[in-house]
Amino acid sequence: MKPIDLNPKIRRVSPLFWVFESLEDDPNFMTRKFFSFDAAYLDGLLYLAVAQGEEPWNGLVVCTSQDNHASLLDDFPELVVHPVIGKWLYLSQQHENFETVALKLARLASRRDTRMGVETGTRKRSGIKNQKPAKTSGQDR
Repeated sequence: MKPIDLNPKIRRVSPLFWVFESLEDDPNFMTRKFFSFDAAYLDGLLYLAVAQGEEPWNGLVVCTSQDNHASLLDDFPELVVHPVIGKWLYLSQQHENFETVALKLARLASRRDTRMGVETGTRKRSGIKNQKPAKTSGQDR
């Protein structure tokens, strides 16, 4: 029998949320849900996200542009290009150095490393465009 969630409004956070502890004192740090991830934002940019689930959704995602992959992969060979979200890098929780590397990446984020951090946009609804109503002249009344 599946357990019943008696309080579904309580926000559930990933057990990997500890990765963000070094960011908590930063006044421009905030967390939000980002799909199935708990995401860390600094100055409004998405830097890191954690999730605990089935691979490849079980670890830390470094939010970056593909232009920065080579440099970050040189500095952190433990990272791989995320197999589903190819624009971001991924560190599996199964990696033997997960804790050490994850904390180093969080410190890098706290220093606002320019290779990290992306803007998140709002999704546009397909088929519906945000249109302002046409102005009518006073003669139409």
